[in-house]
Amino acid sequence: MKKIALCLLLAGCFSLPTDAQQNMGNMNLEARKLSMALYAISNLYVDSVYTDKLVEDAITGMLDKLDPHSNYLDPEETKDMTEPLQGNFDGIGIQFYMLSDTLYVIQVIPGGPSEKVGLMAGDRIILVNDTLIAGVEMKNTDIMKRLRGPKGTEVRIKVKRGSDSQLIEFKIIRGKIPVFSLDAAYMADRQTGYIKLNRFAASSTDEFREALAKLKKEGMKHLVLDLQGNGGGYLNIAIDLADEFLNKDKLIVYTEGLKQPREEAKSTAKGNFEEGRLVILVDEASASASEILAGAVQDWDRGIIVGRRTFGKGLVQKPIPLPDGSMIRLTVSRYHTPTGRGIQKPYENGDADSYNHELIDRYNRGESMSADSIHFPDSLKYNTLRTKRTVYGGGGIMPDIFIPLDTAYYTAYHRRLIATGLMNRLVMNYLDNSRTKLLSTYPGFAQYKQSFEAGEDLLQELLAKAAEEKIVFDEEQYTRSRPLIRLQIKALLARDLYDISAYYQIINDENPSYREALNILNNKERYEKIVGSPPK
Repeated sequence: MKKIALCLLLAGCFSLPTDAQQNMGNMNLEARKLSMALYAISNLYVDSVYTDKLVEDAITGMLDKLDPHSNYLDPEETKDMTEPLQGNFDGIGIQFYMLSDTLYVIQVIPGGPSEKVGLMAGDRIILVNDTLIAGVEMKNTDIMKRLRGPKGTEVRIKVKRGSDSQLIEFKIIRGKIPVFSLDAAYMADRQTGYIKLNRFAASSTDEFREALAKLKKEGMKHLVLDLQGNGGGYLNIAIDLADEFLNKDKLIVYTEGLKQPREEAKSTAKGNFEEGRLVILVDEASASASEILAGAVQDWDRGIIVGRRTFGKGLVQKPIPLPDGSMIRLTVSRYHTPTGRGIQKPYENGDADSYNHELIDRYNRGESMSADSIHFPDSLKYNTLRTKRTVYGGGGIMPDIFIPLDTAYYTAYHRRLIATGLMNRLVMNYLDNSRTKLLSTYPGFAQYKQSFEAGEDLLQELLAKAAEEKIVFDEEQYTRSRPLIRLQIKALLARDLYDISAYYQIINDENPSYREALNILNNKERYEKIVGSPPK
């Protein structure tokens, strides 16, 4: 009897419902069709074919019919995608910029292999292991492959420094290089800290907490978190950072899909900035994890969102590794903010072209210039969870304070200067001859920020280089853009003389969203009028 009962139990465990059996039968039939098609092409087609390429094309074709974010990555693309989010890689420890087919070292990472042998910002790498990389139109990816390699291996480089005609040779032992996701952290005024996050990487939570602790020691009571241009990253990091601002047991985000049950993430009691005024800066390039964090803060009335409507990427991709190191990133569910708002903007099947064109459509509709151009139906209205303010769903996070795109200084002439890399080239050339003098005159960044201005000599040199590039001079447009050009030159010089944080301390002075954030944070009545007074 026990054996009979066990057999019946096992039979019950492994029997499938009729509809499931039918689905499996359909899947088997479809898989057989694909296998037969591949077999027929491989063995009967009139010419030779690459079956691996056929398989990749078939996978890509299927994913293209689904949604804009389900995609296929070959082994190299898989490695390139995951590496920036992992927090480190093996290499020589420099940040560089390709200019006129020449690799310029922008920054030498402190404590890294390059700093140890004496490589300096401003050096131009000409040869890597006797291979010429300057003036040969080599791709950035090919250059990176030559500079990167397993920890402990040696790479030989020759660099040109300043006006010295002799190349200097360095032998560098590659090491583990940290990849930082936090660009800047500084005190914007006596009470307000500023943190700029460029992506949600594996190291972002630790970087943020370290920066937060440093700013608190400097007297920070309020915070500007800058997520402008932040395209996202790891979901768990977005949850961790939201947890820094919310007190215990607050819903941060939930995901749900047809085949995926609802999963919720809630805050804990470990947040390091649960009190104090908070502003988050966003724009149309803030996406995914940025929208999860901004949505949670907005829904709980924990802070004020300033800027423009975010991108609207609210689909969850599950990575599916394939045997050859490639990967499918398949959309399996959708993100929802605590109030239930869907973050994902509308799309039709996998039409990537119209989907990616949507930001241009927003601009053409006037949405980038005026909040009045943005219309939400009543069905997309939601109420925040503490003060019951009206917020909107339907794609992206609509800010509490709208800041129009600043076009006062931007002209076609300025865009051509940027597109041709002339401003970076000007800065590099200037530093070749003036780095030592500048650092002697301005040994600290504070002195530089207060006293240095890009003089007329630099501006005239820029115009001369523009003329050499056949950029037609437009006096009216140049006059409009001149203050911005001077500011950008000053900021780029600061980046290369000090660090990237120095760049943001200068460039933010002309960022309307940043200036508005400081105004709000320094006006308690105005702040509390928007989100209410803090809960007791």
